[in-house]
Amino acid sequence: MGGPKVHASAQVHPEAHIADDVEIGPFCIIGPKVKIGRGTRLHNNVVIAGTTELGEHNQVFPFCVFGTAPQDSGYKDEEVFVKVGHRNLFREYVTINCGTLKGDRTTTVGSSNMIMAYCHIAHDCVLEDGIIMANGVQLGGHTKVEKEANFGGLAAVHHFSTIGERSFVGGLTRVVHDVPPYMTVEGHPSRVKCVNTVGLKRKGLTKEAIEALKEAYKLIYRSGFTKAQAMEILEKRRPQYPEVQKLISFLRAVERGRQGRAREALRRAPVAPATAAGTPSAPQA
Repeated sequence: MGGPKVHASAQVHPEAHIADDVEIGPFCIIGPKVKIGRGTRLHNNVVIAGTTELGEHNQVFPFCVFGTAPQDSGYKDEEVFVKVGHRNLFREYVTINCGTLKGDRTTTVGSSNMIMAYCHIAHDCVLEDGIIMANGVQLGGHTKVEKEANFGGLAAVHHFSTIGERSFVGGLTRVVHDVPPYMTVEGHPSRVKCVNTVGLKRKGLTKEAIEALKEAYKLIYRSGFTKAQAMEILEKRRPQYPEVQKLISFLRAVERGRQGRAREALRRAPVAPATAAGTPSAPQA
């Protein structure tokens, strides 16, 4: 009465912060630095470790593992984090690793996402809201996935990539460059194929906005203009459509990055943690 519903076989550390109506199923293991918000349900055999926070009304299916150490050779047992928002669905065997000092220390998953079985979210990834990842999608470290992006099964994403808003990544696609917002990419390696028309209609974009994006696609990828020329034309021709302006801003950020990935500009040596005396220790290689 009045407390979380914990199966007798589960191991919940007494220092974990568990909201009153959380359900924790058989053989789950919850570490001492874990926080779980109200309405969340962990099915059987779930492991929540590290300094990990789950928000409210999440569903976590069997054999998921969140908050374990990053799979990064430079990790030296520093204090790093996983933060998960609300109303997410995590199907079987999803893994989420903690962040590293090479990023912002935190791997972040937003709200209202559907992460299907066997997906991996590596260290320092940032996922926004409303994302769908089909079975077996693998995200490399420092990947960012913008809101309402959609993945087919078994897609694999190179570290430091950005997957743009409301884009679609086809199944079995190897992503080595940033995926522009509103576009469909497929292939090995990936190529921009067309505007994600079906997905955009489902999200309620107007016919006029979709037509403007189709024009942008043709100018950028099919016209023979350089990308710089095409974007200059679009800025003058379609200034009233925020989706077109978002696409242009995204592509310019890619140009400022390296190897077709805007987030490559964020690469840095790990931040040295302070010593007990308050003096920074030597940076790691």
